Amino acid sequence: MHAVHESFPVYVVEDNPSVAKSLCALLSAHGFRTTAFRSAEKFLEKFDPAQKASLLLDLRLPGMSGMELQAHLKARGSRMPIVVLTAHGDVPLAVTAVKAGAVDFIEKPGSEEHILAALELAHKILTSRPEPVVSEGELSERLRRLTVREREVVDQLLLGKTNKQIAEALGISQRTVEIHRARIREKLEVRGLSDLIRLFR
Repeated sequence: MHAVHESFPVYVVEDNPSVAKSLCALLSAHGFRTTAFRSAEKFLEKFDPAQKASLLLDLRLPGMSGMELQAHLKARGSRMPIVVLTAHGDVPLAVTAVKAGAVDFIEKPGSEEHILAALELAHKILTSRPEPVVSEGELSERLRRLTVREREVVDQLLLGKTNKQIAEALGISQRTVEIHRARIREKLEVRGLSDLIRLFR
């Protein structure tokens, strides 16, 4: 069960009107206050840096891209938590966005559970309750649990490679990659790829 945040604003920057509409409907139903924009430029016209809000950002936009907007906000000193939305083929792009500081990424269409969990994390960051940082000692301890092959898979995942690409690069089957990923999640105590990237950030 996710908490309802009556006064927690979320900017939605998404050029597909039907996607934007369904995202806003979902978030509004859970008590978030949403404002949607069709482009990064339109968002920047209305953006108030003083307002505590988070941003749900499509990476592929007309004009200024989501990645460019992320870099622009960072350059302006904005600490607004960003959750990026990505199409299926753009996972490497999303990995880059998370490495650059995005809170999480969601592959469209994205489950309701994942979208709400990502914004829950954004809300924690905004209210100064960040996720606990794993110490270097703890990270080393977890990494020691991995086999050589699992470590190779981690390196490939951090490059944004798909299971198919990893299988080809390492000369193993996609099914074997999936098994390795499940073991990696368990041993490193991460829920998914964005958790993994944050762990190494």
